[in-house]
Amino acid sequence: MKKVIYTLILLLVVAGAIVFGYAPFTKGAHREIKNETVQKRFSKKLSAAEVQAEIKKWEATPAGKHFKKWEASPAGKKVYAAEDKIWKHLTEYTPMEGAVTSLSLPPGSKLGFGVMVKINGEDYILTFDAEKSQRKILNSIKVNDKIMIKSHYVSHAPKYAYPIISCESATIEGKVIFKRIHRKGGC
Repeated sequence: MKKVIYTLILLLVVAGAIVFGYAPFTKGAHREIKNETVQKRFSKKLSAAEVQAEIKKWEATPAGKHFKKWEASPAGKKVYAAEDKIWKHLTEYTPMEGAVTSLSLPPGSKLGFGVMVKINGEDYILTFDAEKSQRKILNSIKVNDKIMIKSHYVSHAPKYAYPIISCESATIEGKVIFKRIHRKGGC
């Protein structure tokens, strides 16, 4: 009786492995099929006309309409104007001096660790893509600290009333408090 039960259990395990792709002989085939579909989807570069067509298609969706409405609103125009003020620093990767105005981000934000800073009279969200080892020193930031920021990237979203700066490096009083660690093997 025990042999029959063990045989049935073993048979179920092998059948499950085959069905779910865990068997050694199916794993490679499954991966190849998956990679083929990904490569087919992204291998073809879109022409400028195709890109414009995709943008127009997106703008017709509810999310696209909401975004276009936000862009035309006073709040959207204010965010774009604030981005323009720091654009030269971003493109030339030069330091921007800011003052920390708040240690918390706007309510409901899902941007990770960050602070609010004022640069040239405008408020910005400054986010840090920090590792655990870097968070201790970032927690020492205080309101009214003068911070020198270097970044290549600023973004915006209708959810936020401020541009979002992704910090590459930051110093306070000449001391480096953050330097972004680039992840290996990823984008």
